[in-house]
Amino acid sequence: MPEGDTIFRTARTLDRALAGRELTGFEARRLSYRPFPASTRVTGAEARGKHCFVHFDDGRSLRTHLRMSGSWHLYRPGERWRKQPGAARAVVQVGAGLEDHRGWTAVCFAAPVVELLDAGADPGTTHLGPDLCRPGVDLPEAVRRLDAHSGPDREIGDALLDQRIACGVGNVYKSEVCFACAINPFTPVKEIDAELRRRLLTSAATMLQANLDHPDRSTQPGGGLAVYGRAGRPCRHCATPIAWAKQGEANRGTYWCPTCQTAHRR
Repeated sequence: MPEGDTIFRTARTLDRALAGRELTGFEARRLSYRPFPASTRVTGAEARGKHCFVHFDDGRSLRTHLRMSGSWHLYRPGERWRKQPGAARAVVQVGAGLEDHRGWTAVCFAAPVVELLDAGADPGTTHLGPDLCRPGVDLPEAVRRLDAHSGPDREIGDALLDQRIACGVGNVYKSEVCFACAINPFTPVKEIDAELRRRLLTSAATMLQANLDHPDRSTQPGGGLAVYGRAGRPCRHCATPIAWAKQGEANRGTYWCPTCQTAHRR
């Protein structure tokens, strides 16, 4: 599943290309929907956690969730698509803008979740926690949700992935945040004190927001990642080989340094 910063950048790119422009074409072959009225305009695009929305001025919204397989592409009219047309789940075409006399075609490829929602429909995001990609995120609420959604044996690495607690953290940031806070990702949440819980979520928000403006994700001074994807390689701080193991019901891979990351018990 993509990290929250990836979805945030995708939505921002779509918003810059589509917002305020007249809809000239819409296709979603697997959906049944009413045709859009003439002169419908795109009002904008936004990310809500790992959901990406495109909004229209007739009140409807296109919701996509990319998970591991989906992606959004932008093309100019006549430009060759980089993926096969048969993989397109939704196509949004807009005309010229005030300062740009060429239109855009936005194509969502291979997304498992594509929905066209009527005005007032449940957006499917009401269960989500605070979005850590957004400045001013309600961190106390995220800390409260960490308590509410963590059973007695839940491990912190697994809890950080729970979008009900806070949106944005994926497998990369899960490992990087635990390293930054020097905690073993297999530590049960119940054994982590309140201050460290707050610091974990604050670190997640700081890392996500620091990477919103560039695709080359970095969590370390000078660039790069501390532990993610580095199994067996020496820790950048202590030279201990980075460990890797599967975690949680979904068996997601987790990376950590056995020396730098202790269990921080109450």
